[in-house]
Amino acid sequence: MLKKNVPNLLTISRALAIPAIILSFYIENKYAGLITISIFVFACITDFFDGYLARAWKVQSKFGKLFDPIADKLIVVSTIIMLVYKHKINDFTIVPSIIIICREILVSGLREFLIATNVSLPVSKAGKIKTFLQMVAVVALIMNDYYMIQYTGAICLWVAAIITMWSGYNYILAGIK
Repeated sequence: MLKKNVPNLLTISRALAIPAIILSFYIENKYAGLITISIFVFACITDFFDGYLARAWKVQSKFGKLFDPIADKLIVVSTIIMLVYKHKINDFTIVPSIIIICREILVSGLREFLIATNVSLPVSKAGKIKTFLQMVAVVALIMNDYYMIQYTGAICLWVAAIITMWSGYNYILAGIK
């Protein structure tokens, strides 16, 4: 019974990490960035393990299929919003941030619509790549201030935005079929 619930508990823990990530942006000491990165990376790791364990243990669930992508979107979007709020996303990176946020809202809405019509829109390979790249971009953006890796976060965010548009386009095509 426990085995069956572990993947879903990991998904829930990722969603529960969101308030901790948001609060970590308000910490004002030299370790603030490390705290934010640690919580965010923990959440990212749970994203890998919830799906991996569900498939390996053959305990995939409707809950996991629905809430895993929602937790992914919430963690990335809420962190991007905090990066904007804290002025870590600037003129050069605001456009890819808007692209990512709009795509996540659009695809989530499409998924909800399709669920109501009993049509499934499974997570695609492009969607998984998109999520990974978004998470890498967010970590790089947080690290920019703390480790002086100029432009790495911005470049990662632009690459993530391009893949985000591509995967969003693929989801829309799949949803229309």
